Amino acid sequence: MFLEERRQQILEYLNKNERVKVEFLASLFNVTKETIRTDLNALAAEKLVQRCHGGAMVLRRSLQSKLITETGDNFEVLLKRLQSQKKTGCQEKGKVMRGKVCILGSFNVDIVAKVARFPKGGESLLALGSTLGPGGKGANQATAVSRAGARVHFVSKVGQDPFSQFAYDHLTSSEIHSFTLYQSETEPTGNAIIYVSQENGENMIAIYPGANTTISEDEVAAIAPELEDSDVLLVQLENNFSATLSAMKLARALGVKVIMNPAPFSKHAFECLEYVDVITPNETEASQLSGIEVQCLSSAKEAAQCIVSQGARRVIITMGSRGALLFDETQFQHIPAFPALSIDTTGAGDAFNGALAAGIANGQSLVQAATYASAFASLAVEREGASNMPDNDQVLARLVHR
Repeated sequence: MFLEERRQQILEYLNKNERVKVEFLASLFNVTKETIRTDLNALAAEKLVQRCHGGAMVLRRSLQSKLITETGDNFEVLLKRLQSQKKTGCQEKGKVMRGKVCILGSFNVDIVAKVARFPKGGESLLALGSTLGPGGKGANQATAVSRAGARVHFVSKVGQDPFSQFAYDHLTSSEIHSFTLYQSETEPTGNAIIYVSQENGENMIAIYPGANTTISEDEVAAIAPELEDSDVLLVQLENNFSATLSAMKLARALGVKVIMNPAPFSKHAFECLEYVDVITPNETEASQLSGIEVQCLSSAKEAAQCIVSQGARRVIITMGSRGALLFDETQFQHIPAFPALSIDTTGAGDAFNGALAAGIANGQSLVQAATYASAFASLAVEREGASNMPDNDQVLARLVHR
């Protein structure tokens, strides 16, 4: 095992368990105690852990408590204080660990029915099969980030119903690096009813957001240490907008890049464009944002220019089989689609956004990250289930054999 890998695993253990002994780590990795002490001292020098007698504690837990105490539960006080500070130490940490994405997003329980075709109004159809599984744009995108080779911290809120345990069990057993899961006392865990047509793989979705729309400013303020440790914040519009906007402001104060997937579309999107580094609408959302009907590459260019003129720095319009259009205020770049045998398009947008965020966090240019995300999404639609994502090696193979 390489030194960087061992130190990364030490941090992952601390993220889950908060403290650890030198003896335990020496036994776990089959190395000397002196080697572990050197590892812990190096991590402490980067302010990732705090050394204590015989071991170490994860530092950001203490930092989180300190931040909450200092702000007096006032988000604006925290924001003003952070705006006067500069994010430091990112390049140092990048030498040891992969890029990191923080996601504030939704967790839903997806109830999926396969149908031969979509039902007409008032019509009942016998489903060809059904499943119950994890979903929500935030959770799907967090899975995509982790499968695409970046670290991810996922922040969401569930109810106090049986589905909340389902959410915890799923996130604990998943490849998602770490998570913060709040609980609402008033709303149930979000859920979605999904029809998947076997004719063409297209889907119809009805969502009840539930607890996803009850995230408070205090709960956003509490994730400041995770955001400070991140390269990218990825958000969507399935949470209450006040929480999403607060997270974006916090990311801006910490010098963290913000990617917004404006789905499901809401007019609130217009209110936060100034905080967005990259916005990723599909054709329908781009039409709603710009007032220009996106039907082809030419109309997509007009829409992209309009969206940037409203405050967003860069826009990527995803266009399904026609690929994606990137505009960065000065030039356009068309990202061709990768050929795919479409089975289920439910998680295509989430796959693209998660992979895009992972690519940017890992140091790729926007064009490189968008191309990688296009290949990632092409593999995702060949699988059943919105959370069933490909891995990095499969994406690299598709990029090579295009």
